[in-house]
Amino acid sequence: MRIYTRTGDEGTTSLFAGGRVSKGHVRLHAYGTIDELNAVLGLVVAAGVASQLEEALLRVQSELFVVGGDLATPLKSANAAITRVSSEMTARLEQEIDTWGGALPELRNFILPGGGLSGAFLHQARTVCRRGERWIVQLAAVEDVNPDVLKYVNRLSDWLFVAARLANIEAGKSESIWKLGE
Repeated sequence: MRIYTRTGDEGTTSLFAGGRVSKGHVRLHAYGTIDELNAVLGLVVAAGVASQLEEALLRVQSELFVVGGDLATPLKSANAAITRVSSEMTARLEQEIDTWGGALPELRNFILPGGGLSGAFLHQARTVCRRGERWIVQLAAVEDVNPDVLKYVNRLSDWLFVAARLANIEAGKSESIWKLGE
């Protein structure tokens, strides 16, 4: 199979449900940012994390394909091949946030993104996730979007913050406290 099609050479791309849109369309910014987030999570896994966290990260990477597919397919599409983001996916993130958060030291200050390599990549992933969320909000302002997508991505940024803290604790890396003026 050839990897190139030449169909996008003039700045458009096809959607899962059919039709073509500009590569500058807000929909592409939304799901392209989710794709970027998935790649950053691949860096986290490659950098190495504890097996429990790795398993959860691999699941989230798979879920991000669902998010991307949902965003790439207009909500009105009746394409049966598309799996949509569900509230159960968000509930699973919340359960993990609660479980992991209960095992972490209480936060009384802001912390600087960093720590070990995996923790730092998870902090980067959180910021990419927040950017994706902003693009999804922009898309939702002009087209109908599955409301569970926005909930999932919003919760995922919290999940990534807790995962970064967990990865740093598991790697024996300390968290640097933010101090005004330093």
